[in-house]
Amino acid sequence: MPEIKFERSPRPTLGVEWEVALIDPATYDLAHKAAEVIEIVEREHPEVHLEREFLQNTVELVTGVCDTVPQAVAELAHDLDAVRRAAARLGLRVWSSGSHPFSDFRENPVSVKGSYNEIIERTQYWGSQMLIWGIHVHVGISHEDRVWPIINAIMTKYPHLLALTASSPGWDGVDTGYASNRTMLYQQLPTAGMPYQFESWGEWEGYMHDQGVSGVINHTGSMHFDVRPAPKWGTIEVRISDATSNLRELSAVVALTHCLVVHYDRMYERGEELPTLQPWHVAENKWRAARYGLDALVITSRRTDEAWVRDELRGLVSELMPLARELGCAEELALVEGILDRGAGYARQRALYQETGSWVPAVKAACDELEALR
Repeated sequence: MPEIKFERSPRPTLGVEWEVALIDPATYDLAHKAAEVIEIVEREHPEVHLEREFLQNTVELVTGVCDTVPQAVAELAHDLDAVRRAAARLGLRVWSSGSHPFSDFRENPVSVKGSYNEIIERTQYWGSQMLIWGIHVHVGISHEDRVWPIINAIMTKYPHLLALTASSPGWDGVDTGYASNRTMLYQQLPTAGMPYQFESWGEWEGYMHDQGVSGVINHTGSMHFDVRPAPKWGTIEVRISDATSNLRELSAVVALTHCLVVHYDRMYERGEELPTLQPWHVAENKWRAARYGLDALVITSRRTDEAWVRDELRGLVSELMPLARELGCAEELALVEGILDRGAGYARQRALYQETGSWVPAVKAACDELEALR
């Protein structure tokens, strides 16, 4: 069985990937001009790292290897400004949320890339519906033996990270009743969803060997778990969060994610037992956060104790604040409280839809937030 080499990171470095989309301001529907925008930015701002994503309406902003949340957020702000200026030259706006509330997935073409075409061919109806956008946070880990204990611990905070960022209540013109319909859509893909609770790196290697032999990885290129190892970079990649509609909320969830991973890494270093939940509790928490967002009652222990996720988040901010000061992200972690007070993206979008009977004001408001809230 081939070994999977994990490129160990000597310190808890940080990297962020943020998916944003292009919007036609005449209709506030999606615009399929990502390739043109990326071409302009690459020509005029070679320092900016952008990636073509699954859909031709999407641009992914990718930071370099950072040491702090402020450093990563500053890089994203710079890159976003370059994307916005390029989009404006094409008569477009830039927007970000977990899913577009009324765009027709049948009219949104996939980017030209072999693996994307393969995913559509294999997954058919479900694969073609992926009008969804997220935030991926990488945190450096010093040794592969730590990876799965930390991932399993992070899964106990799945509803916290999702509820804070949930911003996809609308789909195909309908209010789904969910805070994060993106979460429900994405898990339909055969390699997506919750990771199995592996107990060791060797067990993960065995699993990946099986996926290679069975041909699964040949179809998809990788496993798209909600949290997964990224061996090439020596990181854990946390992919739980919906894309936020502004940098302020993005910085809050990146700070919370960074602090949580480092917190569990320090626990491992001290020889302490990291928290876990039964897989059925993790699955229930995922659903509750997707459905109810910040109003979710979540399971907090293997004894099936429960608490409101709002209260849990306030407690986490207090518990992690000393570590946040050490990591240089205290100001960003404190922004979690602002989301709790103001309401997450799904609530703001739904309020506009209920007030006007149209999702257009919700998309416009998200575009406005992306420009205003730093």
